[in-house]
Amino acid sequence: MVKQTKTNAVRMLDRARVPYELLTYDYDDGQIDGRSVAKKIGQREEIVYKTLVTKGTSGQLYVFVIPVAAELDLKKAAAVVGEKSVHMLPVADIEKMTGYVRGGCSPIGMKKLYATYVDESALLHEQIIVSAGKIGMQMKLSVQDLLKLTNGKTAHVIKV
Repeated sequence: MVKQTKTNAVRMLDRARVPYELLTYDYDDGQIDGRSVAKKIGQREEIVYKTLVTKGTSGQLYVFVIPVAAELDLKKAAAVVGEKSVHMLPVADIEKMTGYVRGGCSPIGMKKLYATYVDESALLHEQIIVSAGKIGMQMKLSVQDLLKLTNGKTAHVIKV
């Protein structure tokens, strides 16, 4: 059995004694989009969430956690954070700013604790699945634990 390397996210969960379940998947085929990941880990898309990092007009970074099949509504996101506008952080900046790579970005354990907003649809589920901090690894945890660890808030930020 191969020993899993612990990511910042997993270490934070362990330190906080938060219960979670790690789910791993093969990514050799390059299919790392959220819908493919949900299929690979045998979970319903509705409970698998992706982590998106945005930058506001002020230069401040914001993290949004939304269902994998949904699209972030940038206007709603900007209104929620009180910015004139927000845009997606360029892929080239993701690792430098978060410590994670695109496709393996966890809302937990980033280099800094950025303002984090989980789409309110998560409240419909007891647990959701988010990246565990590297491609090929996801973690299932309670929505309340996710909000607590990220100092997160819930908001309606997806396109309908």
